[in-house]
Amino acid sequence: MKRILIFLMAIVTLAVTSPAFATKRSIMELPLFERAVLIIKKFETLHKPKHWPYVGYGHQVQPGEPYRRGVQLTEAQADALLRKDLAKFCSLYSQYGKDSVLLGALADNCGPGVVNKSSILKKLKSGDRNIFKAYTSHCRYKGKRHKGLYNRRLTELAALFIP
Repeated sequence: MKRILIFLMAIVTLAVTSPAFATKRSIMELPLFERAVLIIKKFETLHKPKHWPYVGYGHQVQPGEPYRRGVQLTEAQADALLRKDLAKFCSLYSQYGKDSVLLGALADNCGPGVVNKSSILKKLKSGDRNIFKAYTSHCRYKGKRHKGLYNRRLTELAALFIP
């Protein structure tokens, strides 16, 4: 019962705080990719220069990229970078069809190495759609369960997973 209540609270929170709410639209009316963008923006927020080597919405700067320490990206730059990263991660899992955006959103947060070794991917490969427990297990930060990450996983499942 508690899980269901938290799950519903996550959906309501996402719906109320998203730009789609301002136009009286539901997040569920948007394409999956746009839903993922809104969820990532909500949970990552725009990183500040003190968060280096992370810029934009959780992008980790790689060697050779043009981003400099101490410079904050604009909203437009951060949005473009997020969309580029998410598209790259979704394309890694394109063979999973309707699940590619869900897997891409998880890879954007945890990294594709984590997703590739996960029980989520194994279950989906085998045709098992019962991934709730496996997906929500990816909510640890520095070895401890993190409530914010758990809420993020619930929101991602509710908005991006098509049973």
